[in-house]
Amino acid sequence: MEEIKTLLEEYLNDSLYQMVISGPCAREGKKETKGHSLHQPAQKRKVRPLLQKNELLFQVSSYDKSQVFHENLTKEEAIEALAEDTLRHFSQIQIEGKEKGASVLVSKKGKVTLKRKIHKDAEKRQGADLSHNRTKRYLLKEGIPVPFLVDLGVQTPQGKVVASRYDKFRQINRFLEFIADVLPALPTDRPVHIVDFGCGKSYLTFALYYYLHELQGRSLRVTGLDRKADVIAACNGLAQKYGYEGLRFLQGEIADYEQDGPVDLVVTLHACDTATDYALYQAMK
Repeated sequence: MEEIKTLLEEYLNDSLYQMVISGPCAREGKKETKGHSLHQPAQKRKVRPLLQKNELLFQVSSYDKSQVFHENLTKEEAIEALAEDTLRHFSQIQIEGKEKGASVLVSKKGKVTLKRKIHKDAEKRQGADLSHNRTKRYLLKEGIPVPFLVDLGVQTPQGKVVASRYDKFRQINRFLEFIADVLPALPTDRPVHIVDFGCGKSYLTFALYYYLHELQGRSLRVTGLDRKADVIAACNGLAQKYGYEGLRFLQGEIADYEQDGPVDLVVTLHACDTATDYALYQAMK
């Protein structure tokens, strides 16, 4: 245990980006010590530094199936708890710091193997953001209400992301990063024609239109296609409400879609059964 404690003493500081403790491996004969014990069992733990009221703490996130629990520990508490927990329950530690990192393997018999690495570009690396509530650099910003996100229940009217819809908010932003990547390949001398096959409730279709038209100033023709009449009616109602004149939704099958002019970009997500095949075929045409 002393080897692990020495390692944690070295790496638990404000230069730490993240530490991941994983590889569940119960070891018999390892008794609990009187040191601080983590309150939650876990399949994996992640550790990062944070500042609270100018005090450097270490947040331990414990992942157990679909749940995540957080505990904030002082350096001394973290060393005792994580060293004991690793020796009893895990087989590896991966540490990534500002200037250096380390990899630790713990055998079934408790033998510790340590490998260190020094980052060649350490002087170019930026320090970690230690604030408790770090703002992600999303294309659609948290705290700024977007009409379609409010109506679709992802944001409150004040722009706060609804906790239960945060995964959807991240998914939308990740999708827009892909769109941003292909933006230079889209025409600028005429309206861009985009088709979304199997658009469903059209979170991503509205996001695409909002990003390209409202934020990037592009002229667009966007068509969303889905087989459900009630969903299409609702989406057309929202498009009209927002004044998105270049956005329309059609009911129909992907296999039967007939394009009306050149199509510059085809998008599709989670298409079911053979819909993905038809979407690829239509895109290639």
